[in-house]
Amino acid sequence: MVRTAWQVCAMGLLATAAWAQSSPAVYRCPGPPVLYTDALTPAEAKEKGCRLIEGAPVTVVQVPKPRPQAAASPAPRGSEARVDPASQRQRDADARRILDDELRREEEKLVNLKREYNNGEPERRGDERNYQKYVERASALKASITRTESDIAAIKRELAKLSP
Repeated sequence: MVRTAWQVCAMGLLATAAWAQSSPAVYRCPGPPVLYTDALTPAEAKEKGCRLIEGAPVTVVQVPKPRPQAAASPAPRGSEARVDPASQRQRDADARRILDDELRREEEKLVNLKREYNNGEPERRGDERNYQKYVERASALKASITRTESDIAAIKRELAKLSP
């Protein structure tokens, strides 16, 4: 019976030693935020001036990430959000000028596309010996005309919104 107790004790000591060796070494590293880590090798820990913590249980607590702070001042509301009428008129004039320029460019593009399309019979090019290439170019021209007409309609809608 005495012999069995000694065997149990010896096995317990061996298990404790094995557990201590298998658990990762935890280091306490100096710095403005003191760092406790088990992700360093002994050489890295020595280089950074970290101390090995032995025998003390270490508890790691996950801290939730802080939420981003909202702007210091809330967005202006009511009369604070109003823009000076003169600057608003200037913005509207700029927007109208930009849309007018874009409308003019798109209308010129449409005229050129329709001229090239030639009512569904564009002139054949020298590189279109294969009839299928000609048909593909004609369908691409038609799709481009449709897209440009849609763009012109959208620009006109935007201009209508800016009109007083």
